This record gives sequence, C-alpha cells and structure tokens, in this order.
Amino acid sequence: MKFIILFSFYLITQTPMTLFDFNSKSDISNWRTVDDVVMGGRSNGNFKINDAGYGLFYGEVSLENNGGFSMVQYHFETKKVNTFSKVCIRLKGDGKSYQFRVKTNTSDNHSYVTPFNTSGDWETIEIPFKTLSPAFRGRKLNIPNYDGSQMEMLAFLIGNKKAESFSLEIDSIILK
Repeated sequence: MKFIILFSFYLITQTPMTLFDFNSKSDISNWRTVDDVVMGGRSNGNFKINDAGYGLFYGEVSLENNGGFSMVQYHFETKKVNTFSKVCIRLKGDGKSYQFRVKTNTSDNHSYVTPFNTSGDWETIEIPFKTLSPAFRGRKLNIPNYDGSQMEMLAFLIGNKKAESFSLEIDSIILK
C-alpha cells in the first residue's frame, strides 16, 4: 500500500502541465500587449505567431515621455499549480534581459517577478516558483514570494532602462 501511495504521488508531481505550446495554428486571442503608453510613454510591443509557428514578442522600447517598457500578458482560467515547483520556458531571445511575471489572480495589483537573460540561441529557462518575488510598478513589496498555489496570468516584460528594439520567440511554457 505504501508503494502505491508513493508511486501515485510521484506520478502526480512529475506529470508536466503545459500552459502554452505554440504552433502555426495557436489561438493567441488571450495574449495581449501592454506598453508604457498607458502612462504616456511611446514604446510599441507586438505579439504574433511567426512563420516558424512560434510566439513572437517584438517591438521597440522608448524612453520618451518617461516610458521604458513593453509587456505581453497571457490570461487564462485559474490553474491550481501546487503540485509543481518551476516554470520551464523554451525560447530564443536576442541576448537581452527580460522579466517573467505571474499573477495568482488577474485582479491583483502586484505580480511575482524574476529577471532572466537570453543568449541569442534556443534555450530552456527554468524558473523555480520560490524565486518569483512580489513587485508593483517596479518596486519590490514586503510580502512573501510566490507560494505556487494558483495562477491566472503570466507575462514577459522588457524594461532595461534604455531605448532598444527587442525580439523574443517562445516555443512552450510548461510547469514541472
């Protein structure tokens, strides 16, 4: 009996959950860009499925009018994620730094955030839940890090305090 319980627990915790797996027919209607124009800035981010079938977040970050960021968000129905411990993202960046963000509820003001660097090659970025720290408008908050209980939104943001073009291809986002 003990073996069956342990084996069942192993299967539950080891089966990955795919949050999004891009292909040429992917429905990206729940993905939307949010730029600093909401605060008067002039950045311009876009999101589409490229010819190779990957999600492509691309555009220009501008520092005009106190701007400086572009973000793409993916909203989805509440997912209980307490049996997982990390996010694994297969992507190809442009050598720039980005942020990965999670919200437990879309109505929350804060997100749980961690920065990551891209190499310019295809790679898998692994982000342990415990490294996602709470932030609101770029300021860290004095509340606990992401507890890994549930998720309703994820996002990618670029805001490196400089004007720059950017391009981030995303193949898949999986919880393990």
